[in-house]
Amino acid sequence: MSHIASNIKYLRKTKKLTQQQFADALSIKRASVGAYEEGRAEPKYGLLKEIASFFELSMDELVNEKIDERWRPKPKGIAANLRVLSITVDEKNEENIELVPVKASAGYLNGYGDPEYVAELPKFSLPILGSGTYRAFEIKGDSMLPVMPGDIIVCEYVENWFHIKPKNTYIIISNTEGIVYKRVSYKYKEDKGLRLVSDNKEYDPFWVEPKDIIEIWEAKAYISTQLPIPNEEHSMEKLTEMMAQMQKTMNSVTNKL
Repeated sequence: MSHIASNIKYLRKTKKLTQQQFADALSIKRASVGAYEEGRAEPKYGLLKEIASFFELSMDELVNEKIDERWRPKPKGIAANLRVLSITVDEKNEENIELVPVKASAGYLNGYGDPEYVAELPKFSLPILGSGTYRAFEIKGDSMLPVMPGDIIVCEYVENWFHIKPKNTYIIISNTEGIVYKRVSYKYKEDKGLRLVSDNKEYDPFWVEPKDIIEIWEAKAYISTQLPIPNEEHSMEKLTEMMAQMQKTMNSVTNKL
């Protein structure tokens, strides 16, 4: 359960700000503040980050912790589900897309937060992607057919796990399962984590607990060296044959009239 609405309202009041004063400080509309505090809407990622900074909190604390008079900040570095993300940039100071090959997947579990490790990963860019933090992962196994072993999934980093969308596919990095590419069947649950499903029905669904999750990346594109093979039933040759047969049938019917 997200605590964004109650936390914003409580924190605003502790600073003795009206909704209008708070809105002015963030350059947003007062009506938006009201909607956020009443739970009718949630701030987008960029604004959520600004709000957390305004109240000198981490994103994790603002979203996942219930903040009231009894709440005390946890010491930095041991907060629950704290995610440390290292990135690299090119000569234009734009973020690279780092590639995690299968052979580097085991090392990634230990080096994901190490800038030196991340800097050594292969890098590329895709202009078709919008702004965001992206990473690419080479897939192994056949649990997500027709995505094949060796295909590369390009993903966007998920900062807020409550924004995970059921039926979408994600790279989930955890202490128990390593790096897996799966479809999520339910929204993220604080008490249970995520239920992950394979597109290949020979593999059983399973849960990953929140305490074991390291990073989550939403699939946005994939790269494959295996080009699609046309379905024989819908190939041009087959369609031409079907059309010719239909024409023969029509001619036969016409001749009998």
